[in-house]
Amino acid sequence: MPKPYVVSAAERARIAEVGMYRPDMESDACGVGLIAATDGKPSRRVVVAGIEALKAVWHRGAVDADGKTGDGAGIHVELPLDFFHEHIGRAGHAPKPNLLAVGQVFLPRTDLAAQETCRTIVESEIIGFGYKVYGWRQVPVDISVIGDKAMLSRPEIEQIMIAGPLPGPEGKAAAIEAFEKDLYLIRRRIEKKVIESQTQGFSICPLSARSIIYKGLFLAEELSVFYPDLMD
Repeated sequence: MPKPYVVSAAERARIAEVGMYRPDMESDACGVGLIAATDGKPSRRVVVAGIEALKAVWHRGAVDADGKTGDGAGIHVELPLDFFHEHIGRAGHAPKPNLLAVGQVFLPRTDLAAQETCRTIVESEIIGFGYKVYGWRQVPVDISVIGDKAMLSRPEIEQIMIAGPLPGPEGKAAAIEAFEKDLYLIRRRIEKKVIESQTQGFSICPLSARSIIYKGLFLAEELSVFYPDLMD
């Protein structure tokens, strides 16, 4: 049996005087906020509250000398199915009763050939798993709120919309769980193929039937301005 930890008299005296805080163990940390609807139903007010919560922890992020480039801020929300069904319709497809997944894809903005290489790899891996691609959607952004440094590394941001399987007798929850496992494997295969193609500036965050992330190198308060989707 391990011996119990014994606090020395000197340590007890220090704790009594200044508390548990130890400056030698201090380290920086990001600010995180969690918002949920207690009734479990999708709601616009949850997204609004999440955006407001992010603004409240703006001080946890660093700011570049240009005054607009941040070290990263974002929001992780449940996948808005009605929103994407509308855009699938705009792409000329009738939304199916199948499960829907969306990939938030960052592409090298200034290299059109590399963009096409990445799109081809993404589509090939999805189709290789037996799923259908509804199409790509260019994510609208307002670049007026980002700084010069962020502008230099700004990617082309697109969303790929995927028709998944029909839920079977096991139920929707089990079907989503199995689909998510496939999506994870697809994403890892895509990342491996992109690395093999020696293409820089690509990432997927995330590829999921459950949720989506909007993020960037801007100040936290500018998230919903940079991404007009979040005001829809």
